[in-house]
Amino acid sequence: MSDTGKYHLPKGTSADGPYDLLVTPESAGWGYSGLKVLTLDPGGEHVLPTGESEFLVLPLTGSCTVTTGGTTFELAGRADVFASVTDFAYLPRASEALISSVTGGSFALPCARTEQGGHSARYGRKEDVPVELRGAGACSRQVNNYCLPGTFDAEQLLVCEVLTPGGNWSSYPPHKHDEARPGEESELEEIYYFEISGGENGFGYQRVYGTPERPMDVLAEIRSGDTVLIPHGWHGPSIAAPGHDLYYLNVMAGPGLDRAWLICDDPAHGWVRATWDTQDVDDRLPFGENR
Repeated sequence: MSDTGKYHLPKGTSADGPYDLLVTPESAGWGYSGLKVLTLDPGGEHVLPTGESEFLVLPLTGSCTVTTGGTTFELAGRADVFASVTDFAYLPRASEALISSVTGGSFALPCARTEQGGHSARYGRKEDVPVELRGAGACSRQVNNYCLPGTFDAEQLLVCEVLTPGGNWSSYPPHKHDEARPGEESELEEIYYFEISGGENGFGYQRVYGTPERPMDVLAEIRSGDTVLIPHGWHGPSIAAPGHDLYYLNVMAGPGLDRAWLICDDPAHGWVRATWDTQDVDDRLPFGENR
């Protein structure tokens, strides 16, 4: 039996209160990763208590002001997710922030439950976000590494964006990170939040499948605003339909105190990496302002 209905959250199905999307550890049935998507009208504002989780405030469209603990961060944001990387703000657990926007916009609030509290609220400059071109040929994609080990300090939260030109595959070869194997693989719950160019006609596909010990079977047609939850198993490919560029925000967290992103390729498909040595990176990359 397919698990698609359980782990694929079409746009609007997980909205709650002020949020267009609300994924908590409780709603996902796991322990750590979460994501809220907040849309503010011009002049709108929202109070965010972080509680037991650390957060990023990451503009998808538009700009905002984040005020917390007497400190104010002005986030210039961006026109849309394909236009450029963005600046962002980090909020620690057990704090509260006022998010306001003069012009309005949509803001991702990725979070991770943590018992640690060693980091203070901070501003992340867009100029400091590493932009990586990964893969080659039809597997070419762009990765914006916002909050990963070595790019931005956090307790347990890991956040990046992947942008895939229309017709290409990303999150490929399929990989997993659901076992704690020091130096080889880390245990992380993952959320994929999607935006797709082309308005209502834009679409793509996401595949997730399990192991014999932990079966899982997801094949979802995804559209802008959809979300896929990955508690375990091999995930990939993420497929962009020709003519429709694909964006997804990855949010990861897990139980290990050693904050690491270590993956294991599916042995049946890992060989594809060697083929990239003789192919060029897609010349449509990088996107927008990053060219």
